[in-house]
Amino acid sequence: MKQNIRRQQWEGYLFVLPLLLVIIGLVAYPFSLGIWLSLTNKIVALPARFVGLANYWKLFHNSIFRQTVQNSVIYTFLGVALKLVFGMGMALILNKQFRCRNFFRGLLLLPWVMPIVVTCMIWFWMLNDMRGLVNAVLIETGLMKRSVAWFADRRTALLSLIFVHTWIGTPFFGINFLAAMQAIPRVLYEAAEVDGASVWRRFAHITLPGLRNVMVVVTLLSLIWTFNEFQIIWLLTRGGPGNSTQVFATLTYIIGIRSMRLGLGSAVSLVIFPPLAVIIMILVKVLGRVK
Repeated sequence: MKQNIRRQQWEGYLFVLPLLLVIIGLVAYPFSLGIWLSLTNKIVALPARFVGLANYWKLFHNSIFRQTVQNSVIYTFLGVALKLVFGMGMALILNKQFRCRNFFRGLLLLPWVMPIVVTCMIWFWMLNDMRGLVNAVLIETGLMKRSVAWFADRRTALLSLIFVHTWIGTPFFGINFLAAMQAIPRVLYEAAEVDGASVWRRFAHITLPGLRNVMVVVTLLSLIWTFNEFQIIWLLTRGGPGNSTQVFATLTYIIGIRSMRLGLGSAVSLVIFPPLAVIIMILVKVLGRVK
């Protein structure tokens, strides 16, 4: 009997072994190599020399890195919060019965399915300070007296990027929330309405609890993706003007790829891992309490 159990255990290990090797090859090895590089002064085409925590010490005493941390936090949390709010509103509207509902559902998915390059080109033109549509409309309506260089002004560049990012990412929240709302039994809303529950109470006690699991997963995914955002920022501002839109992904690219300082670039990419893990765990607990 014991031999059969032991044989089944070994058979289970053999079935898991291929997956374990894939995980080690695709996750564990690159991550371990990144940690090792961050502890060296590795430069492309030159041998690596172990320097310990010198790269991290250099980063924490660098003003550009401190600006990058601030930009990344603002960009991530403001972007995710706006997508969460607008995505919820989008789902609530599209969950109602009205004519051409399916057409508008498809139409509002366009920002999510369009290529990032095309989207950035469109918004770069619309927010252009010379002949952009947004400036033209604001000036014609008397809301502004002169054009604003939205992506070239330190005061507006980061907020403009957050706006574009929110416009692109809101449909991802909206379509997932809408799918979850479709699974909530209609009889719950009918019973609550008969009992005299207001719209807000039906939303707080039926809709939100029904969306809890989806909300946790979508928010976590968006948090990770937004924190590692590169394409939108690089295409529109390249981290400028004056590092006012520099985030971890762009700084890592500039240091590690353009400057070929792989050791310092690895340190930039790894320094955010511990705080991001803590934030994710806190977010899971907070959103998991929604009832």
